[in-house]
Amino acid sequence: MIILGIDPGSLITGIGIINCKADKADLIDFDAVVLNSRDSLTKRLKVIYDACIEKIIKYKPDELAIETAFFGKNIQSTLKLGQARGVAIIAAVNSNVNVSEYSPREVKKSITGNGAASKEQVKYMVKRILEIKEEPQYIDSTDALAIALCHYYNMQSAIKNSGKKRNSWKKFVEANPDRIIKK
Repeated sequence: MIILGIDPGSLITGIGIINCKADKADLIDFDAVVLNSRDSLTKRLKVIYDACIEKIIKYKPDELAIETAFFGKNIQSTLKLGQARGVAIIAAVNSNVNVSEYSPREVKKSITGNGAASKEQVKYMVKRILEIKEEPQYIDSTDALAIALCHYYNMQSAIKNSGKKRNSWKKFVEANPDRIIKK
């Protein structure tokens, strides 16, 4: 299964692609879309969309994993980030690629074990996990790979837990009739 990870940004959008097998994930590619801050936002959004479509056509991912919007103090930045996310999601949806979203905290926790890890810690772990020798030019690229890995780990966890019996309220009530309050 091929997963395309996107770390959206209105100035730099990170892209990471991994190939997932039952027991491990392998690096396919990583990149960054570096945008000109002097260009209009609509032009930058088109560049992000086109880059996502190009990667989807080239690598044919089964899944797209993207970071959820980060709510910062600057509302303008948050809105621009949301629009960058939107064009990446639309590129995937228009290409019939499944989309999953993860918060920055979920991504950091799945990669480093610490939801408050620094970007440098995430980068270090991504490089070790995927055995990346060269130094990525943009940290946004390793963030995108981390998002893809987070999705892979979540899928692995779902597969492992699918065989386990799940408790239901009906089973709980049947097993604990003395705990039911009747009016």
